[in-house]
Amino acid sequence: MKRKTFFKGLALGTISLPLVIRSCGGDPIAQQNSNTAAIHTEKKYKWKMVTTWPPNFPVLGEGAKLWAEWVKVMSGGRLEIEVYGGGELVPALDCFDAVRNEVAECASGAAYYWAGKSPAAQFFGSIPFGMNAQQLNSWLYCGGGLQLWEELYAPFNLIPMPGGNTGVQMGGWFNKEINSVDDLQGLKMRMPGLGGKVLAKAGGTAVLLPGGELYTGLERGIIDATEWIGPYHDYKMGFHQIAKYYYTPGWHEPGTALEMIFNKEKFESLPEDLQAIVRCAAERLNQWMLAEFDAKNGEYLAKIKKESSAEIRSYPDEVMIQLKKYTEDVIQELAESDEMCRKIYASYQSFRSKGRPWSDLTERAYFEKVDI
Repeated sequence: MKRKTFFKGLALGTISLPLVIRSCGGDPIAQQNSNTAAIHTEKKYKWKMVTTWPPNFPVLGEGAKLWAEWVKVMSGGRLEIEVYGGGELVPALDCFDAVRNEVAECASGAAYYWAGKSPAAQFFGSIPFGMNAQQLNSWLYCGGGLQLWEELYAPFNLIPMPGGNTGVQMGGWFNKEINSVDDLQGLKMRMPGLGGKVLAKAGGTAVLLPGGELYTGLERGIIDATEWIGPYHDYKMGFHQIAKYYYTPGWHEPGTALEMIFNKEKFESLPEDLQAIVRCAAERLNQWMLAEFDAKNGEYLAKIKKESSAEIRSYPDEVMIQLKKYTEDVIQELAESDEMCRKIYASYQSFRSKGRPWSDLTERAYFEKVDI
């Protein structure tokens, strides 16, 4: 009878079990009052979400709205989130401070935008010549990366979560050929994060512009070149209409993680089940976004080839070798100047070195042989 009463209580919602979310390694990621039953209430919460993306921007802005809708559905309407595009509530690159200062409860963006807050944040965006999306997700979820990310953001009263990935990006749009490293001298190029610092080593100038300003900047000569993401967005942005050369590969962003950030006090004030819903929806977004990019980029690469006179070029080996050397210099300088950079990159490299032999034996070998 006691057991029947207990399960009846679960069904009616008068009793609920404490929730524990665990990582692949079995360690708790989020747990509150594990020794007591969680209390289910019908209290409703209304949040604001700001983004670094233009309003309704394909995939990125769409993903933020999908995430909000998933949270609403899974919570039975108990948590509703209004999504604002960049510039609608706060400027696109002010999202970090907006969440920190409780202007909004959460945000969608990319960690390398916050290098001015903490240089180590860039390691959670993308590392030039580093891991791809699959490997990066493995490090974050199952290799200790997410715990380091949380440690980095804790002083800012923020909680980060992976919120999407672009996969390997294209190298960028140029109006002049890149035949040697000398061709990067004096080049003004939109390139955020560590890639921008590598470009500076090569004699170029990295310019940080939000997505909504890139077409105008390239058209008016404010910048000489730009990278963005890949064929789908590049086509939508119209870069193929104003640039002559489309370079590959995206050495600077081989698997770019996007992020969701939450005000720590606001997140932890949610009931335990809503916290779990927010996390689960973020993981769904992370998976959906990479799949959507893969689906769209192949389709729109064909459109660019058909409708544009822009030439698709590969960076010369000489350029790639030198950029890789500059990357090593940039990371070494960061590691020497910042303790968190040193700690995070050591974890990143350790994980990568352990996984590389397996990747070489399987995926690399497969792609080398599949087209013979």
